[in-house]
Amino acid sequence: MGMVRAMDIVDGQAGWEAIVRTLLQAMEYPQCQAPPARPQRILVRDRELQFFLRGVLQDLDIAVDYAPELPLTQDIFRSLQESVREHPPSLPPQYADLLEEKAAQIWQQAPWEILADHQILAIDLNQWDLQTLYVSVMGLLGMEYGILFYRSLDSLRQFREQVGMDVTTEEMEVAFLRQDCLFLTFEARDPDLAEVEDLDLATLPFTAIEPGFGNLHPLEGIRPFLYEEEAIAVYVALEALHRFFRRHRSRLQTDFPSLSSQFQIPLPDLEKSTITVKVATLPELAAELLQFADVEDDSLDLGSEAPLLREDLIPEGAFFSLGAMPWEMVEQVRQVVKHRQSGETMAAGDGLPILLIQTSQPKAKVLIETLQAEGGVQGISFNPGEDPLEGDRYDLGIIQTQIGQMHLFGEYLAEDPVHLQARKKWDQRCKKTGGWCGLVVARGLKGASRGNPQLRDMLALFEVRYISAAELGLGMLQLIPHLEWE
Repeated sequence: MGMVRAMDIVDGQAGWEAIVRTLLQAMEYPQCQAPPARPQRILVRDRELQFFLRGVLQDLDIAVDYAPELPLTQDIFRSLQESVREHPPSLPPQYADLLEEKAAQIWQQAPWEILADHQILAIDLNQWDLQTLYVSVMGLLGMEYGILFYRSLDSLRQFREQVGMDVTTEEMEVAFLRQDCLFLTFEARDPDLAEVEDLDLATLPFTAIEPGFGNLHPLEGIRPFLYEEEAIAVYVALEALHRFFRRHRSRLQTDFPSLSSQFQIPLPDLEKSTITVKVATLPELAAELLQFADVEDDSLDLGSEAPLLREDLIPEGAFFSLGAMPWEMVEQVRQVVKHRQSGETMAAGDGLPILLIQTSQPKAKVLIETLQAEGGVQGISFNPGEDPLEGDRYDLGIIQTQIGQMHLFGEYLAEDPVHLQARKKWDQRCKKTGGWCGLVVARGLKGASRGNPQLRDMLALFEVRYISAAELGLGMLQLIPHLEWE
């Protein structure tokens, strides 16, 4: 036909799958103004590619032949700029409004406030060549918001495992394109908002959000639109998720238990028929995927039986302080925070001893997810430390998580009168509360809210035990130059 139907530029190590992706695009959705079509014959100039395509296309009655040179290729490429046309709308017109409505409902429910991306839900459809969709919710970290509907567990596991490995940007791009899923993403309608530092899209109304629908497939690559059957399947899946979150949100806020519900979902067609859809949590899979998380081990071993003391929990530039929260405010915070770990706190004295960590919202969400991934907070402690070169002694603030991991949150000079007074009050208050204290994670580093967060700024409250240095059992820690506390 003398025109380019599809063209792509890929890394030289991308593999033959990249060529198949472009071939499928040329057949199903050509870049030029031409209808979908299937070729009778394909010419390639690589023997390995010839054999590969013969295997992939063996059921399509397409001949794949070899030629050492393709002289017409350069002439055809010159017409590319004249033949490229705009992409079609991302949704079939008859389903666009319905899917926009479902996207708005999901945005308002904000499932990323209660689920991490490894906490997978299963949606049993058994329709449209789809058996079970495995749902991963993105957004807990406050960076990218959306929902991925994986068509197979293998694809989900492979991608999560590769994400947790030390790979190059090119390898990550290949892994991304090899996913097998449908997706819904959320971005700001105003492109200028993307340049705003520390902007959390979750603070914007849906009118400022642009939902995007599409498909990822190992052979087809990324496609920023849905076919009719895909649109119907995504609509049903979103409606099922909407109902599931509405029914079980309170139980999902504090844990990821085994839950299952069935719903009758009306299909968006003239027959007004319905489909039975089952939605269930997969806590065992969530635990498996959590093992793939990339936990960079840049700490020192404190001994064969001692845990690691990490220094990367508190974000750079964060504000942290020791103080007390009046009991009336403690009750209010318990009601409004999105993430809470309850305890057996005794309401005595002038308030609950509090370690406040305040940072930007995205960084606060990363901190909270890290603590939750380690089972929550076991306790807060102070342990002596010394710098043998300078002769200084320190009081080291430590957060210990349920898996035994220890995180350094502060280094205080042992003779600092301000810290000595704060520690004295802290110890007295903890004694009155029966050894209980709290960790509050809040957002807002600028303006009047710095060091004085309001209720709306508080994102998490962990009510935990105060652990003495003797209980901690680390002894005197020493600062090794250019390294860490050992």
